[in-house]
Amino acid sequence: MADGVLAGVRVADFSRVLAGPYATMMLADFGADVVKIESPAGDDTRAWRPPVNASGESTYFASVNRNKRSVVCDLRTEAGLADARRLAATADVVVENFRPGVMESFGLDEDSLRAGNPGLVYCSITGFGREAGAALPGYDLLVQAVGGLMSITGAPEGEPSKVGVALVDILTGQNALAGILLALRARDENGRGSRVDVDLLGSLLAALTNQASSTLATGTPPPRLGNAHPSIAPYELFHAADREFVVAVGNDRQFAAFAETIGLPGLATDDRFATNEARVGHRAALRALLEPALAGRPAADWVDAFGRARVPAGLVNSIAEAFAFADALGLSPVVETRDPASGRSNRQPATPIRLDTAPALHRTPPPLLGEHEPYWLDDTATSTTTTTTTPSTTDDRDTP
Repeated sequence: MADGVLAGVRVADFSRVLAGPYATMMLADFGADVVKIESPAGDDTRAWRPPVNASGESTYFASVNRNKRSVVCDLRTEAGLADARRLAATADVVVENFRPGVMESFGLDEDSLRAGNPGLVYCSITGFGREAGAALPGYDLLVQAVGGLMSITGAPEGEPSKVGVALVDILTGQNALAGILLALRARDENGRGSRVDVDLLGSLLAALTNQASSTLATGTPPPRLGNAHPSIAPYELFHAADREFVVAVGNDRQFAAFAETIGLPGLATDDRFATNEARVGHRAALRALLEPALAGRPAADWVDAFGRARVPAGLVNSIAEAFAFADALGLSPVVETRDPASGRSNRQPATPIRLDTAPALHRTPPPLLGEHEPYWLDDTATSTTTTTTTPSTTDDRDTP
């Protein structure tokens, strides 16, 4: 394997779909040897198509599985179970997202594996924990609903709305990544492995931050405000002459500069708008004055003008425009991984974490199902992917 800050760390990845694979891809980006253990049918997301990438593979699967080996171990057979257990016995980290009890039934649970591998970090990802919520299906849409996110997302007079990507899964994957790294750091100190438990609902509730804090402090659930902010104004979307853009005024200085730029300097001294608290209290009256003032010029003109005045503002970009914008800023947001032997390639977002001493390594495209030999039988092997299988009788814990 290529060098990296996590070189020498082996990960047995029994997870499927999104949260777990996202976490293990990040580990792989920094040098961990991630072995993706799949059923004979493969990760469900291999079949979630179209769209497909240049190699004809599901873009959903490709989005979270680069830099991994793929091996197939059919856990419904003794031979498959034996291979999976043998692999887990050599791992520093095991990641799984089956419903609670499934890994125990295969002898792949934490206690069984730790008996012969005391330094093992065992990460379990569930929808609603291992107690009363163990039987609940962990679908991202469901968690956005019951976790309160949909109640604050959408137009005030419209219906509750989900976020446009499986955000809860991604948040959970990031928490799993952090938990695994913390456990590895603890093992450096005491030589012992840890169990890392992460669930979708807890990840969402923690991510609600200021909205959660407000609810807990006041007992009053926040309403849906569309694109407005509950505690800052103006901090929302406006319509220019040609397209939408946003303004994010975070303090009184910025508001004074904003008012000057749009030709209404008196707003900054109006008692209704002179302070942020006053602007929030008179949000509707303020917007009624701003909308006609902002509608007469193209959005890009406003963004340029506000930029000169040091007022945060930006266009509402498409995803393609967003990548172009990041590229223009020098962020190098896109990477392409390529298999030199087959020519298979994959373009996707770059790892967002940048370490100057140990940068991410975007090495290989997502593996084909069962692409690699069972290299764990030979620790000197240097193949870049292995495959094992997971039972088709279990339901996923995280989905789009």
